[in-house]
Amino acid sequence: MSSAEARDQALVALYEADQRRQDPDVAEVTRRAAEMAAGVWAERDALDIALGATATGWRVERMPPVDRNILRLALWELRHRPGTPVAVVISEAVRLAKTYSTARSGGFVNGVLARLVGERTTEEV
Repeated sequence: MSSAEARDQALVALYEADQRRQDPDVAEVTRRAAEMAAGVWAERDALDIALGATATGWRVERMPPVDRNILRLALWELRHRPGTPVAVVISEAVRLAKTYSTARSGGFVNGVLARLVGERTTEEV
């Protein structure tokens, strides 16, 4: 399974968990997707603090749920997958937004992540 497919599966698990307010159901996903979803879910409060500080004019809890989980997933990946180039993480997040959210979400996700990465070093993200 490709990294892109793992991200898709992780996003679906995170979105469903966010809506149910329960741990992600990772029984039907690959190991890589399960690791990503579980990692994001475990750190969502810390991720939300960083995203909220960066997404001016948007409180994280008021973001569309798909966008919120795409941003969480990308930020988690930036923090925990240093071997994945920043440009790839951002590009994949934009792809997810264009695929699963609204027409404007790709630009929103790109802007938040670019600003987040531009303001901090990867170690501080």
